[in-house]
Amino acid sequence: MPKVTADRFQDLADELENFEEIARFLRPSSGELPTLRGLEVAGLWLPLKASIGGDHIIYLDFKKRFDLERRARRAEEAGRPDVAKKLRELAHRAGILVADVSGHRITDALIAAMLHQAFLLGVYYELDINGEVTTRLFEHLNTRFYRTTATNKFFTMIYGEIIEGGRFRFISAGHEPPAVFSREYGRFVSIHSDHIVTLPPVGLLPQAGEPAERTDVPLQAATEPYSVNEISLLGAGDVLLLYSDGFSEHAGGRFFPGEVERVLAESADRPVEAICEILRERLLAAGPPEDDVTAVVIRKTG
Repeated sequence: MPKVTADRFQDLADELENFEEIARFLRPSSGELPTLRGLEVAGLWLPLKASIGGDHIIYLDFKKRFDLERRARRAEEAGRPDVAKKLRELAHRAGILVADVSGHRITDALIAAMLHQAFLLGVYYELDINGEVTTRLFEHLNTRFYRTTATNKFFTMIYGEIIEGGRFRFISAGHEPPAVFSREYGRFVSIHSDHIVTLPPVGLLPQAGEPAERTDVPLQAATEPYSVNEISLLGAGDVLLLYSDGFSEHAGGRFFPGEVERVLAESADRPVEAICEILRERLLAAGPPEDDVTAVVIRKTG
């Protein structure tokens, strides 16, 4: 084995530091927290390594990001009133994406950055063409990442849209299921697995009908078209929780659901930003993270 000199070791350390700086620079912002009537949204993100990680959140406050009225007028001028109607309806909903790239390397943060740009570009096209985000966008993302990432690189993802009134419509690609906390009962309520359709992680398998191309994929293995799931927050104070497995598996499962349930019950009247900070403190008190940790708290206020 060749000997590594002190100078060569320092060169490698400098290169690694430079790569980390690039990864930090490329890490995109999650976006502005959505504001919707009767709902509050906040999140927490704890990367395992410094300020980069494979977990990522994207917030879509449609009315702030996309100038919906201008797009609606343009659709009407093009003779597409159905698209204009859907665009205006987006003012009363917000999109939230939580992704978890497999692994904990710096390159995983770059894959998260790739997802960020590809997803937002796709949303622009979806709104112009359909007036809403459709499942077709995620099928295209799966195909693109399947063809361009290494065989051991994929990510789980949940994307959903919360609608004023508390309805949450979402698709899941191998991700942790949403959890609903009932303020009335002071605990998480069961969501039967039969009510949630989840498909393989993004980039793991080809989309149904697409050629496999890679030799590591078994014949006939494919990701079927995405299905939209729906759950609802029924009462004031109910909480919808989205999270990565670094959150749910923290401290060997001693943190979630038990400790999280206690925090939500004790903090029912606190702002959601404060709840996220308490969750962060309790999580770190339970033990050092062994994975990137991400969670989004959505609470119905009326």
